[in-house]
Amino acid sequence: MSSTILHISGLSPSSQEEESLPLPVIGQLGSSATIDERNPYLATLGDRVRALRSRRGMTRKALALHANISERHLANLEYGVGNASILVLVQVAGALQCPLGELIGDITTSSPEWLLIRELLEQRDEATLQRVRVSIGEMLGTGGGNATISTRIALVGLRGAGKSTLGQMLAQDLDYPFIELSREIEKFAGCSVAEIQALYGINAYRRYERRALEETIQIYPEVVIATPGGLVSDVATFNQLLTHCTTVWLQADPEDHMKRVTAQGDLRPMAASREAMEDLKGILSGRAAFYSKAQLRVDTSGQSLDDTYLLLRDQVRQTLQLTTVN
Repeated sequence: MSSTILHISGLSPSSQEEESLPLPVIGQLGSSATIDERNPYLATLGDRVRALRSRRGMTRKALALHANISERHLANLEYGVGNASILVLVQVAGALQCPLGELIGDITTSSPEWLLIRELLEQRDEATLQRVRVSIGEMLGTGGGNATISTRIALVGLRGAGKSTLGQMLAQDLDYPFIELSREIEKFAGCSVAEIQALYGINAYRRYERRALEETIQIYPEVVIATPGGLVSDVATFNQLLTHCTTVWLQADPEDHMKRVTAQGDLRPMAASREAMEDLKGILSGRAAFYSKAQLRVDTSGQSLDDTYLLLRDQVRQTLQLTTVN
């Protein structure tokens, strides 16, 4: 029985460790069919726990002691048959002196180079991280930092910021085509945005969104693009936008966003206005850090459409080094 355990774990636990295995688990491990039926994620998690423990030079008994959990619980976790709670994983990660992400297996734990790079970047401020991102993009040929000014102007921000209205006005001034990315997404899918999400799910919608952006970038060297508010949710798509476009964040207060959405005829937020406002504030707070990566920023609150347009036009023309026409 113990030889079966040693074969599976790839370790040489002491007799105390073998005895700490719960009896049902030892019985199950005697059947290869049961091993194959383990949940793949839990099995992989167990492999990572054992590998990290081995890398730290800790016995299972020592790890259980440091994590303040039973050896039996830890044994179940290592063999992929224990449905561990998040708090147990936090305790185990703390005992192994590693971030929780390394224990559960995010992409930055997949190789020694990833781990070394991540260690170099930990505790760095946002400005330093941005310079590193731009440098990496330039080295890999993927950009990401708008090192050169692009004549593709992309407007980002929540719904109700004025992307469509101001985008059309700006495109007319610059004599550029105007593209509303949501309409391009619908062309690819052959149905409305709401139908895409209802029928195929948010992941399919994001794929259409990326495809629409890629084609727009490929076709138009000069263009004004009004982007969906949630585009920043897909990091790869947003990175493409930052790489190939001059980006402008159209900011507005949550109250202004709500008023404008309602004025557009969407009365759904009013069904539960307090909850809807809190949701909107939460979305804006969650996305603001990404919107702020835009090169330019225009506050659309507390001023007329014409004044906002003139501010946007002047910033864009100055950035593109174009003569401002009064």
